[in-house]
Amino acid sequence: MVGRAAELGFFFIFALFPSLFTATALLGLAARSASKIYYSLLEYLALVIPHDAMGTVLETFNQTTSVATSGKLTFGLVAAVWSASVGFSAIQDSLNVVYKVKETRSYVAARLSAIGVTVILMALVTLILASMLGADFFAKLAYLRIYHHFLAIVVACAARIFTWTAAAALLSLFFAVIYYFAPDVKRSHWHWITPGAAIGIVGWLLASIGLRVYVHLFNNYSVTYGSLGAVIILLTWFYLTGLMLLIGAEINSEIEAAAAARRLLQLEQNDLISAAASTTPASTS
Repeated sequence: MVGRAAELGFFFIFALFPSLFTATALLGLAARSASKIYYSLLEYLALVIPHDAMGTVLETFNQTTSVATSGKLTFGLVAAVWSASVGFSAIQDSLNVVYKVKETRSYVAARLSAIGVTVILMALVTLILASMLGADFFAKLAYLRIYHHFLAIVVACAARIFTWTAAAALLSLFFAVIYYFAPDVKRSHWHWITPGAAIGIVGWLLASIGLRVYVHLFNNYSVTYGSLGAVIILLTWFYLTGLMLLIGAEINSEIEAAAAARRLLQLEQNDLISAAASTTPASTS
């Protein structure tokens, strides 16, 4: 899993900016106006990404969208979506290894699936960030429009609880979509939350916060990496993200394998009981 997590982190770096570029296009085919909205949304990623790495993301995103015209965005959208899907293609390969299955889908089918799920994941990330933005917006609106101080605090807290709950539900859906569509495994039931997803989400949050604290307390990475320090931090965060994603998938894989073995054992026991019951009258007579 450690080696696969490093591979995922590498591909996530390549997929990041095409994903942001495509997500901006989902808000509208006018990059100059949509980029300002998405730039505000991206600032909430600073909750989990260290400050310097987040600054690099915002700066590169701003440079990319500031020179993009609507014509360039229209013709470059397909290429951006294709480039963004490399991250999910890497997840497909890694989760097939976790579940110990071989890819039976053709290259075209697997890549089209990766593109479709990538667009869904980008939309989910946008909704998660929009939920966080909505929490601050409604809280500020409550303080401005409600003159009773205590009532304003209650409304603001209720708005934050509701929107952050929605963000948590969308984050669970984000992991559920990956675990359902990535591996080439046939499933009959959809699960909004699984044990692996729960552990993966909690582990990802703890790892992200831990990385932020480490970078804040031991701010000497620039001595080692120089101007590449922010990129190294971002790559490390992607590595931890991929590792937590794989740990959650491994837990789900083991649980599903144990459940399948239990069902097989139960069927064998039922067959033995049926066979014994059918031979009992003959032996008695």
